[in-house]
Amino acid sequence: MKSDIGDSRPRPRWKQWLIQKLDLTSQSREDLMADLQRANEKNLLPTEMVGMIQGILDFGALQVRDVMVPRSQINFIHYQDDFTKILQRIAVTEHSRYPVVDEDRDDLAGILLAKDLLKYIGREHEFNIDAIIRPALIVPESQPLNKLLAEFRNTHNHMAVVIDEYSGIAGLATFEDVLEQIVGEIDDEHDDDEDTANHILPQGDGSFIVEAATPIAEFNAAVGTQFDTDEFDTIAGIIIDELGKIPCQGEELVLSGWLFRVLRCDMRRILLLEVLPHTDCHISGQEPAL
Repeated sequence: MKSDIGDSRPRPRWKQWLIQKLDLTSQSREDLMADLQRANEKNLLPTEMVGMIQGILDFGALQVRDVMVPRSQINFIHYQDDFTKILQRIAVTEHSRYPVVDEDRDDLAGILLAKDLLKYIGREHEFNIDAIIRPALIVPESQPLNKLLAEFRNTHNHMAVVIDEYSGIAGLATFEDVLEQIVGEIDDEHDDDEDTANHILPQGDGSFIVEAATPIAEFNAAVGTQFDTDEFDTIAGIIIDELGKIPCQGEELVLSGWLFRVLRCDMRRILLLEVLPHTDCHISGQEPAL
């Protein structure tokens, strides 16, 4: 790997900023995170870049249990199922990989890739699950996330079966789950098909609980607002643009007669908002009221 010494190429903007602004040898992790937040507030670095750097700093403290899909939400394939039954299950759930278990769900047989069924189309009578089942990558729920990422890279697996201290199946972790801790949420081809009815939940007092990723057009239709849909796609985009930063939990902003309060967020994105009428407001925006 080349060093910066003797390299005539200009450093990336984020790297130059870190070298000039941060004393990495003396500052604590908390101070470094605060510096990155200030960089975001002053628009010294793009919001997406700040979020990724903060995600990397958080990454080392996470364990597999922090990102896994719990056992109750796993779509299993049963070892005894015939070709037709397996194909029907895949058609409903639309995943690419499935853990295969025997009658006891803790008796893991391996991993089935949906694409491996294609060769049996038209000759289902030849189906033999043992011929296509693959060994599973098995990891403990306490394993550091950076170690799991290394295993994914070294073994070329994209899914791991997570076990608890009693060797029972506790959940699943995918390469995408791990990557999202750094780059933020990744939408796949099925995400747009998910039920959106719960994005906006009306409350009895006239307020709403709103997922921050709710499309602006959907929010306008439900709440009666007229926010512009040209510049941003989601409510989170409007909030971050008005504040000039990723807000903290509890921060508030008034826009077009509505008070937006951040109920849940992380270092990279807003997750959940409370939205309620603000009758005293007659301007399009103002400083957050803390």
